[in-house]
Amino acid sequence: MPYLVQRGTQEREKEGSENKNSPIQQPECITHVKMLLQQHISQCQQQPKCGSHLEVKAAIRTLSLDVNAGLQLAHWEKTNNKSLDIDHHQREELLANFKEAIRIPTVSFSETEINTTALLEFDRFLRKAFPTVFSSSLVHHELVANYSHLFWVKGSQPELVPYMLLAHIDVVPASESHGWEAPPFSAKEIDGFIYGRGTIDDKNSVMGILQALEYLLLKGYAPRRGFYIGLGHDEEIHGLNGAMNIVRVLKQRGVQLLFVMDEGLAILDGIIPGLEGPAALIGLSEKGQAVIKLSVSVAPGHSSMPPRETSIGILATAVKRLEDNPMPRLFSYGPEGDTFEHLAHKFSLPLKFIMSNLWLFSPLVSRILERKPVSNAFVRTTTAVTFFNAGVKINVIPSLAEAYVNLRIHSAQSVQEVLDIIKDTVGDQRVKVELVYGFDPLPISGADDKAFGFQIIKKTVLDLFPTVTVAPGICNGNTDSRHFVDLTKNIYRFAPAWFKPGDPERFHGINERISTKNYEEMVVFYFNLIQNCDIRKLPEPHSSVHEL
Repeated sequence: MPYLVQRGTQEREKEGSENKNSPIQQPECITHVKMLLQQHISQCQQQPKCGSHLEVKAAIRTLSLDVNAGLQLAHWEKTNNKSLDIDHHQREELLANFKEAIRIPTVSFSETEINTTALLEFDRFLRKAFPTVFSSSLVHHELVANYSHLFWVKGSQPELVPYMLLAHIDVVPASESHGWEAPPFSAKEIDGFIYGRGTIDDKNSVMGILQALEYLLLKGYAPRRGFYIGLGHDEEIHGLNGAMNIVRVLKQRGVQLLFVMDEGLAILDGIIPGLEGPAALIGLSEKGQAVIKLSVSVAPGHSSMPPRETSIGILATAVKRLEDNPMPRLFSYGPEGDTFEHLAHKFSLPLKFIMSNLWLFSPLVSRILERKPVSNAFVRTTTAVTFFNAGVKINVIPSLAEAYVNLRIHSAQSVQEVLDIIKDTVGDQRVKVELVYGFDPLPISGADDKAFGFQIIKKTVLDLFPTVTVAPGICNGNTDSRHFVDLTKNIYRFAPAWFKPGDPERFHGINERISTKNYEEMVVFYFNLIQNCDIRKLPEPHSSVHEL
């Protein structure tokens, strides 16, 4: 059931200024929900209808949309897709190739230090692992910036706009001494899981995409719609040489893309509290990012005659203010609102009712989500003090104290807005606030019935995983795809890796792993996705609703 809401311009500020520790309990029955509804409507009726407030007009939604059903009922164009049945020999071979990829330590240590020896070894390995990809007349391959790879797979119908699949070769550092169950570059298999750095970030996508293409070519597949594959070599250090040079090459050739698909979100199973069944989240955007430097300079002195406040004390107070006063709640002002509305029909009552009426209950949902770090990232711009430096000697009052703050910026804010809030929160002229580096949140890609890339990814997920619910989402981290905004308006961040409780912490953490079954599923996913992209246009949309 549709609803119309006109919200006051002061509402967002009011929600954000509320104390994050205000007591609130999750409703336990529909009676509690009705009570909250009545309270909210009563408050709205008491608000003056003047300049800063608009009259609230709303209808309670009593139906939830089954977002999977419409796609499954649609009449899709026939493409005679080839099927992939992986036999025992192929399974052993694809797992052996994947393990070998993990064993090559393609580590990006810093902006000035990457393992070029390993990157060259990885180049040689790819040519050996996928001989058909590198020898096919349909595929043009080139190295970009010495270590990144760009593939062009020619389509038989050049009038169809091409798309692009992205992944990255490099990984973050890992040390066995940090508590790994298996050495991080051993690719050791334990209880059906392959352990190693890069198993979920992002060599699973690198190898899955190329393995799928290898199988397609061996089966005589020739695409109707051409496509690119881009493998960056420095994504973990911002992609300034890899992805950015791939973009430069494509711009020089006048390429425009129908959509781009990169790493990002995944299939979450048991991660979202109260959700019945797994959910595949497709990232429509990425949070922005800012690195802000706080510094305090004072006259140095001897520790035997300390001033009332030292540079360290002044800076520590400023840092404490930032941690005690998080950024305002902005839940439902970005794609995260659509995420929960798409998933509403998979919650039980009263959560189903709440998620279907976020125009009313977003403040309540915000307070619940902000209790945990993982879900708090949906609610606001996050603030993390990641570096603190001061002091030169045990008996010297330091003249300089510095701290660096990393912020991941919500879609409803900008770098400048966040910088202004930081200055106001610190509220001390002795503390210098400087923007070191930053960029605004990425544009939000389409996810409606006409969004080709989103619907193709969604169909491919549902064909392979029929019990999964697909929903749009937002990436808290950043990917190479952010460099491609001039080549397409439609960028999607998703890989069909399954995340169960405890798995998100493995990302850039210890014991990164993927199951052998899930890696095989990734190969099949890309195998099907490439073929699904061969249709000329999407089918007419269908919809299905459920009574709450």
